[in-house]
Amino acid sequence: MKGTYYNATGRRKNAIARVWLAPGSGAIEVNEKNLIDYFKRDTLRMIIEQPLEVTGSQGKWDIKAHVEGGGLTGQAGALLLGIARALVKANEELRPMLRKNGFLTRDPRMVERKKYGRPGARKRFQFSKR
Repeated sequence: MKGTYYNATGRRKNAIARVWLAPGSGAIEVNEKNLIDYFKRDTLRMIIEQPLEVTGSQGKWDIKAHVEGGGLTGQAGALLLGIARALVKANEELRPMLRKNGFLTRDPRMVERKKYGRPGARKRFQFSKR
C-alpha cells in the first residue's frame, strides 16, 4: 500500500488480524486473497463488512488484512474489530457510531481449559452407581 493508510489490530479468541486501510475503491484482501475466496460463508462476510455498512464507508476504502490463528469465525471477528479500529484512526467522528454498535469492544470470551480426570472442560464421564 502506497500513500496514506491507517493500520490497526483486532483480536478474537485465538485469532489476530492486522488491518491496513487506504482510500480506494472498496477492495478487501485477506491473506493476499479476495474476501470472497478466503471467507466462503456469507455470514462471515456480513460480519466483516458491518463496520463499513454502519458508517456508510462501503466502496471508499481498500482494505488489506493479514489474519492468523484460530478458526474462520474467530478470524472474522478479529477482522471486524481491526477494521473498526482503523476507521476510527481515519476519522475520529465515527467512534460514537461504532461504539454504539459494539464494534470497538474486544470480545473477552476464550475457550475454557480442559480439566484433568475429565473428558473436557465441564463434561464428566458417565456416572455408574455400581
